[in-house]
Amino acid sequence: MGQRIVITATDGGIGKTFLCAGLADFLGANYWKPVQVGLEGETDAQVVSRLGGLSTERIVPGRYRLRTPTEVHHSAEIDGMRVKADSLHPPDTGERALVIEGTGGLMMPLLGGTLYIDVFEQWRLPVVLCARTRLGTINHTLLSIEALRKRQIDILGIAFIGERNAENESAISEIGQVPRLGRLPWLSPLTANSLKTAFKTSFRADDFKC
Repeated sequence: MGQRIVITATDGGIGKTFLCAGLADFLGANYWKPVQVGLEGETDAQVVSRLGGLSTERIVPGRYRLRTPTEVHHSAEIDGMRVKADSLHPPDTGERALVIEGTGGLMMPLLGGTLYIDVFEQWRLPVVLCARTRLGTINHTLLSIEALRKRQIDILGIAFIGERNAENESAISEIGQVPRLGRLPWLSPLTANSLKTAFKTSFRADDFKC
C-alpha cells in the first residue's frame, strides 16, 4: 500500500486545498477529501484536479457531500444528513500515495461531540499541519501541535502558507519541536504551473516520507 498522508490545519481558510493540490502533484499521489462542504461552484476536489493536474482516476470520491457551505455538523443538519465518523475509512489506492484533506481545522465537529481530530486518532496516519504565517499563528499552531501529541498522532511537520515570516516560523518549529517542511507563498496568478514551480522551490519530497 502506498503512503497515506493527512493534511489538516490550525483553522479554515488557510489555503490547505492549494497545498493538497501541489503536494498530490509533487508526490504523484491520489487525493481524497472524506467530507466536502459546499457544492456550488468549484469543489475542493475539482480545484485539486485543476491545479494539481490530477486525472479523474486520481480523485477518490468523498464519503459525504454537503451542500450548505458552513461547519460540517451544521451543514449536515441543514441538509438532513448524519456524518458518521466510523464510516470514514481511508481508501487503499494501491502503490500510489494518497493525500487526504480534512475539512476546516483539527477541532471541526462532525457529529455531536466527535471532532475531526478524533477521526485522525483512529486512523493513526501521519499528519501535515498547515499554518498561517501572520500574527496569531504561534498560539494557534502550538495549541494544535499539543492536541495532536496528546492523542499520539504522528506529525510529519508544519507546512506554512502565506508571506514569509521567519520569526514566527522559527518560533513554531523550535518551541513545538516539529520539522518545518516549507512555505507555500501566496501566488498571483495561482495556476497549475505557478503551483508546481513553488513546490519545487519550497519543499522536498523526502520530507514527506515517514
